[in-house]
Amino acid sequence: MSVITTEEARFLIDVANEARRRAYAPYSNYPVGAAVRTKSGRIFTGVNVENAAYPTTMCAERIAIYKAVSEGEREFDVIAVVTPNGGSPCGGCRQVMAEFGLETIVLIGNGEGEILDQTTVNGLLPGAFTPAHLTKGDSHS
Repeated sequence: MSVITTEEARFLIDVANEARRRAYAPYSNYPVGAAVRTKSGRIFTGVNVENAAYPTTMCAERIAIYKAVSEGEREFDVIAVVTPNGGSPCGGCRQVMAEFGLETIVLIGNGEGEILDQTTVNGLLPGAFTPAHLTKGDSHS
């Protein structure tokens, strides 16, 4: 598992909290910001983007990860998620995080910039379904 210093954790929470200001959340009024750091050291941010057709809304965590992947990054060491009250990532986001590494550190913070929890993707989603579960030639569904 990766190790993160207190200073690095605070910096990523601050980056996610700053990104949160750009969230588009007119329906829930629950702005979320995320910052994912790749193993190469790059940082990608994301915000929740809501839509009047609710199912098409996208979470901050997934946007940050998808931005990183679209830029060629697939290995992450930490993701910071900030909500007004320190809410935890949803199940869909947990599954997307699991796709790229169960040992990725997850920092959860609130709008005041406080770090409320530090865990891993595995801690958020024990027993995750991962690419390892998909074997070529397996005919069982």
